[in-house]
Amino acid sequence: MALIEVENLQKSFSRPVRRAGRLGALRGLLAREYVTMEAVAGVSFTLEAGAMAGYLGPNGAGKSTTMKMLTGILVPSGGRIEVGGLVPHRQRVAHVRRIGVVFGQRTQLWWDLPTIESFELLRHVYKIPMARYRENLKAFSELLELGPFLDTPVRQLSLGQRMRADLAAALLHDPAILFLDEPTIGLDVVARERIRGFLSEINRERGVTVILTTHDLSDVERLCQRVVLIDHGRVIYDGGLDQLKTRHGRWRTLVVDLADASCAPLVEMADLVRQEGPRAWLRFDRERTSAAALIAEVAARYPVRDLTVEEPEIEAIVRGIYERGVGVI
Repeated sequence: MALIEVENLQKSFSRPVRRAGRLGALRGLLAREYVTMEAVAGVSFTLEAGAMAGYLGPNGAGKSTTMKMLTGILVPSGGRIEVGGLVPHRQRVAHVRRIGVVFGQRTQLWWDLPTIESFELLRHVYKIPMARYRENLKAFSELLELGPFLDTPVRQLSLGQRMRADLAAALLHDPAILFLDEPTIGLDVVARERIRGFLSEINRERGVTVILTTHDLSDVERLCQRVVLIDHGRVIYDGGLDQLKTRHGRWRTLVVDLADASCAPLVEMADLVRQEGPRAWLRFDRERTSAAALIAEVAARYPVRDLTVEEPEIEAIVRGIYERGVGVI
């Protein structure tokens, strides 16, 4: 049974129309006119317990609006949504006890309090048994290296430290689901990798279901097996990351290290796109040529020291999908 069920989910917003000029402004005061904007326009998907999925789309696609409906912050305009058998906006109290939420630009910690005191307050809010609270705090402190700043006021934390503290805070009460909105935004390479490792750990060891939105597609490659792509409030792809690469990452690259730098490896089944000394990059179409056939051809014709096949980057694939403006894929 699916843990998250979303069927024909919709969310519309109304905003006043502003008319130019004095006369238009006067008319606007006397008779307000509104225009309806559709942020989410019929999104449907399900997510099984224990999954880790990326919910992706360009700015304005409806990602954050969907996340806010899943967490119970916003009320849908239409459709059906259930998370763990609960309707988020109708059963908010019960729902909030079973989820963790981290929004990259916001914090649930108390700004002027030491980090550990924020954790203590959350223990009381969620009524976490003391033994379980201590056990979780110890585990998260080790995994996220919280110790050096547990006694530091939240306002003095770096962005990376605050994000690690927010992740711990979101998981102290053992939620079944963790919702993440841009969890690594603005972080350096070291902080991003630490957070990715932590998310993999809690998904693998604790079975926490994770759904995240992000513009950093390296997060998706590192963490997710499933991706849902949306555009203009509609789902255009829902499936595995590998299948997305196979279907839309048509071009692969064979990197060849030659024994003779003066050679230029030219073969009919691939294009030589670049060469730097003994290293050459051959681009080939996965639909027409297998990597094995290309490797055999190159090795038979040229002295080769090493060969590597590079898959297309997920960022390039997703960018291409949105630039082409395709429908459901």
